[in-house]
Amino acid sequence: MTDIKIVAIAGGSASGKSSIVREIANYFKDDLTVIGHDNYYKAHDDISFEQRAKLNYDYPGAFDNDLFYKDLLKLREGKTIAMPTYDYNIHTRSKDTIEIKPTKIILIEGILVLYDERIRSITDTKVFVDADSDVRLQRRILRDTKERGRSLESVLTQYIGQVKPMHETYIEPSKKYADIIIPRGAKNLKGIQILKRHIKHLIEEENEG
Repeated sequence: MTDIKIVAIAGGSASGKSSIVREIANYFKDDLTVIGHDNYYKAHDDISFEQRAKLNYDYPGAFDNDLFYKDLLKLREGKTIAMPTYDYNIHTRSKDTIEIKPTKIILIEGILVLYDERIRSITDTKVFVDADSDVRLQRRILRDTKERGRSLESVLTQYIGQVKPMHETYIEPSKKYADIIIPRGAKNLKGIQILKRHIKHLIEEENEG
């Protein structure tokens, strides 16, 4: 397989990225593979659960971007990778890996996928999903308490102490690198349609090549 394209979807925590990514993945099926940047959080097996729970997961240094970059290069070359997985319940990397085979489109998604210049340099299309901060906070509370077993107090403490300042320092400024900005998250159906058409065009280009 030649000329594999990488599409990056970034945006703040609980901005609607995952909903848009699911919609895109369901639409393109076998032509597209999704890789979540969250799977590349650094492992912290050397410290206790209590210490891991207090770590800042919303800044660039929390990610193993060296491995992320190497894996993306391998996929672009048509090679299979063993993608790490991250377990939110224990706040560290799982022992399990997932075999990822290259497809026509590799879609990477995460809060900071547009931050690292190396990642941007191998990305064909950069997308930023925008949403108001109060909407993102509401979604994050619902998600983290229901899906990740977090208490309301811990979610709010983390949001005020880490998520909000990190968003303003690192995530929001990365929007300037985006080729496509989708306001209002997954509610922006026209924006999602435009992105679908663009990805379809990338696939057609590859088929013609």
